[in-house]
Amino acid sequence: MPYVFTNGIRLVYDRWGRGERVLLIMGSGAGGRVWTLHQTPALTRAGYQAITYDHRGIPPSDTPPGRYTLPDMVADAKGVIEALGAAPCRVVGYSMGAMVAQRLAVDHPELVHCAVLIATKSRSDATRDLFTRAHQALAASGVTPPRDYEAAMTALQMLSPATLNDDDAAGPWLDLFRHAQSDRDGPNRQLWADDPADQREALRRVGVPCRVIAFSDDLIAPPHLGREVAAAIPDCDYVEIERAGHFGHLERPDEVNGAILEFLKRTD
Repeated sequence: MPYVFTNGIRLVYDRWGRGERVLLIMGSGAGGRVWTLHQTPALTRAGYQAITYDHRGIPPSDTPPGRYTLPDMVADAKGVIEALGAAPCRVVGYSMGAMVAQRLAVDHPELVHCAVLIATKSRSDATRDLFTRAHQALAASGVTPPRDYEAAMTALQMLSPATLNDDDAAGPWLDLFRHAQSDRDGPNRQLWADDPADQREALRRVGVPCRVIAFSDDLIAPPHLGREVAAAIPDCDYVEIERAGHFGHLERPDEVNGAILEFLKRTD
């Protein structure tokens, strides 16, 4: 598999299609291949080149020791863009990946043409801070919860009630969560990349067009925190998708893809 070497590690990447380049930055704990279920096909059909990569800690990319910080993840994204000669590129980030995209736009504006920020936030409120600290405490304890317990907690946190309350819709998700990867070492190292510091003042320096896409039933990055990001960035609009949880890009892919493509076409 192709890879770039940056910040002392190898990061595996892939790309599809031809045209203006769109870098897709995944959230924590998941590989770049998640984008290929819905987003990369839509982008390539629309005439873009889609680029994905696996974060540090997600095999086959390297898993260096220690806890990974948001600056680590930003440096990796910067390294991928520079190694592929993709600047300035369109950036689509999801969850932690959206926080990476925000910091890229603040600290390295020469690399970013525009940005779509999916399920994002600029700070952690009291509830989100508790979620993060709970996940970090579990990872630090070395305890591995029973598979069914972990699947249930993932479903409750990541999916909309519209999905959870529909047996036909929920069944495949629950099976997927029950059989998810058991090796959590690399993904757990990414838990410390959730920066609770308030970034709204820094976001006022973003000079490229942005769009925030939020999900109405998102417990991890709820709409009120997404609206704060959109309000802080000078040239940023806001789209909220109904009946979607934190996995809204997978629950409601047509609506998400439409919002991404409409914004990209408008900023071409």
